[in-house]
Amino acid sequence: ANPVSGVRAENLAYVIYTSGSTGRPKGVAIAHRSAAVFLEWAQRTFARGELEGMLASTSICFDLSVFELFAPLSSGGLVLLAENALELGQVPGVVRLVNTVPSAMAELLRLQAVPASVQRVNLAGEPLPRPLAQQLYELEQVQQVTNLYGPTEATTYATWGDVEREAEGAVTIGRPV
Repeated sequence: ANPVSGVRAENLAYVIYTSGSTGRPKGVAIAHRSAAVFLEWAQRTFARGELEGMLASTSICFDLSVFELFAPLSSGGLVLLAENALELGQVPGVVRLVNTVPSAMAELLRLQAVPASVQRVNLAGEPLPRPLAQQLYELEQVQQVTNLYGPTEATTYATWGDVEREAEGAVTIGRPV
């Protein structure tokens, strides 16, 4: 039988510190409810096949790691660990989804280090230049590029939007999660 834990949605799941971009870093308390809703959104939004092989290259001290670790694990997927995103080309296993910042992805493209298995690229943490999205779509295997935005207080992401191929103009931060 499953153990009775007594944990409720409003109980604390974890504390994570902000980057301090608005001053000093501060601890943010995230409740189980917030993490559960976020993971539910991830399972509805990303195909199971994409979550089967996710690169996890972010420190667990950064909120992006919540997506990289728990989205694939909560859906039966596989987490592929790397010290940083620039090691993508050396990761053993089949990486289907990469979640990183645009500057790291630009460097991976420059190095021609995006494996043929990568189907989806999620970019967050910095403004996404449209030319970078178009460069990703030039890779035959990349089916979708997604722009995500959110402060730590929002449990990783608050908005998301798929970047359309061949579209013009600025990339938006999308719609609410």
